[in-house]
Amino acid sequence: MPQSDYYQTLGIERGADAEEIRKAYRKLARKHHPDLNPGDKSAEDRFKKVQEAYDILSEPKKKQMYDQYGFYSENGVPGGGPGGPGGAGAGPNMGFGGFDFSDFTRAAGSGSPRQRYAEPGESTNFQDIFSQWFGRQNEPHTTAPEKGTDLEYGLSIDFWQAIRGTQVRLKINRQEVCATCNGTGSRSGANMVCPECNGSGNVTQMAGAMRFSLTCPRCEGSGRLTNKCATCHGDGRISHPETVEVRIPPGAQQGSRLRVAGKGNAGTHGAAAGDLYITVRVEDHPFFRRDADDILITVPVRIDEAGLGTKIEVPTIDGRAQLKIPQGTKNGQKFRMREKGVQNSRTGTRGDQIVEIVIEAPEVHDERTKELLREYATLNPADPRAEIWSKV
Repeated sequence: MPQSDYYQTLGIERGADAEEIRKAYRKLARKHHPDLNPGDKSAEDRFKKVQEAYDILSEPKKKQMYDQYGFYSENGVPGGGPGGPGGAGAGPNMGFGGFDFSDFTRAAGSGSPRQRYAEPGESTNFQDIFSQWFGRQNEPHTTAPEKGTDLEYGLSIDFWQAIRGTQVRLKINRQEVCATCNGTGSRSGANMVCPECNGSGNVTQMAGAMRFSLTCPRCEGSGRLTNKCATCHGDGRISHPETVEVRIPPGAQQGSRLRVAGKGNAGTHGAAAGDLYITVRVEDHPFFRRDADDILITVPVRIDEAGLGTKIEVPTIDGRAQLKIPQGTKNGQKFRMREKGVQNSRTGTRGDQIVEIVIEAPEVHDERTKELLREYATLNPADPRAEIWSKV
């Protein structure tokens, strides 16, 4: 009978560590314990399944075999026990705990299990056959160097810092190489041959008449015993706060992403460190607005200035500048001031400043002003809404 998925039974992911397994077991065991669910047969059954899963996953060698082959049996293979080697119920090809070797015997020598039959008198090397079916386990495990992970940081700057550029000091937390063990993860001088596997990285487990090669649980396949560094606990890196100087170039925009090479987390086993990426957020200005490298502003003018034309002073990011308002300027009309925008640090060019005109009606507080407006209406009787009515 196929075994249950023990990880699913405990509600944990594959690769869960011993502490996660223990916590999951304790939680479920309390929930389904027969003493807390008297008369509930289903709770009792669930409790037995949880107990079975914990018994396998909490013991390193049992867990190792289960993870590699998808089952665990005291006889090493499904169907072991009474129906094991030479036991009752074993068929002509079922002498090894329930495995049917009719296809395996075809695989002696080279080729896949269905390519070749063993010749008469030819011996069958079951260890080689299992290497084909389960993958070779006799290669010592080595951990390849891995580049450090990148770090992301959000930075808020004000409008003028974005326009002119700035230098900021950021305090970040990053993983750096452990100075105690120089990134090896092991205590100085602790690199002896593992006595469990004699340096091979693998151990042999007998299962009835079968023999399995498993990754050594003591040295995790490395073949060497390394006492973990007390500072980094074997990781080779430690988390450390660091102050980083970052230059924000002139013209930084909302969402600009800057890269600081080598200031991410340190790599493992001598690999390069990751990078630090800074995403810029630019605060709004109460008057200036920005569209890429252009600056947008709205400027009010009097009715006489718009009607007669004039020159006015307008603010720019460089200070005051003069703008000519032509005679008969209309409300909402826009004027472009060349190269009065933001300097682009990549192209070296400047944007423009776009000025939108808003004509303000005068506030009438005296009879003379009213008289002048009436005279203006007499001299200019044209209905400004006539074009609208012609289209309705």
